[in-house]
Amino acid sequence: MMNKTGAGAPGREPAVRASGLRVARGGAEVLRGLDFTVERGTVTGLLGPSGCGKTTLMRAVVGAQARVTGSLEALGRPAGSPALRRRLGYVTQAPSVYTDLTIRQNLDYYAAVLGVPRAGRRDAVDAVLADVDLTARADALAADLSGGQRSRVSLAVALLGTPELLVLDEPTVGLDPVLRRSLWGLFHRLAAERGTTLLISSHVMDEADRCDRLLLMRAGRILAEGTPDDLRERTGAASVEEAFLRLVDADEKEENENEEGERKAKVTP
Repeated sequence: MMNKTGAGAPGREPAVRASGLRVARGGAEVLRGLDFTVERGTVTGLLGPSGCGKTTLMRAVVGAQARVTGSLEALGRPAGSPALRRRLGYVTQAPSVYTDLTIRQNLDYYAAVLGVPRAGRRDAVDAVLADVDLTARADALAADLSGGQRSRVSLAVALLGTPELLVLDEPTVGLDPVLRRSLWGLFHRLAAERGTTLLISSHVMDEADRCDRLLLMRAGRILAEGTPDDLRERTGAASVEEAFLRLVDADEKEENENEEGERKAKVTP
């Protein structure tokens, strides 16, 4: 099994560092001893098929996952530390908006909850509306928005606190190609201009080349991490999708060989 750990910038603590990270649920391991880092100021993609543990991992990073063992740090502190609450932004797959409020009212409410000073609150709301391209719809009721628009409101909420680490669970699912391109442009601007670290999950492999670095997951484990070019070169593949499939094949072969070795060991007198 191939499993490389990113080194990060010299002398700079990674935004996320995991060692031996495990999560069990219902008697089964969902995360199986993960070791990885997420470098600061990067757009890191967490890619893998549905059900491989991406959402569980993201919940662990933001401190919302119970029964976590091993070591997991975010921004140099143990994941879930109270001191991290205002330094992290988290957008779940299900949009977090009040449908009986307008977009602006939702953002005003969350700005107050996040402690954005009243004097600068309108400017902060206007800024995130522009970031997610919803200025023209600011006074629309959330109940009247499309699913993609509600997801963008959730992203705007996360941006209100100017987080150092932004964790996004499949933020582009269901969006049209033009809006997807716009959001990826925003993600890279946040990293380049504000130094924000973004961890973004997806099961769509064609989004891999939009990321600075990748974590490839399968069945609760990290198969490999590195830049898209690194992964293609390491596997001799023409695309990240092909690289992922080759890694899966190698991983399955190793698992089968290990199981066969264990079986033979049990029957050997």
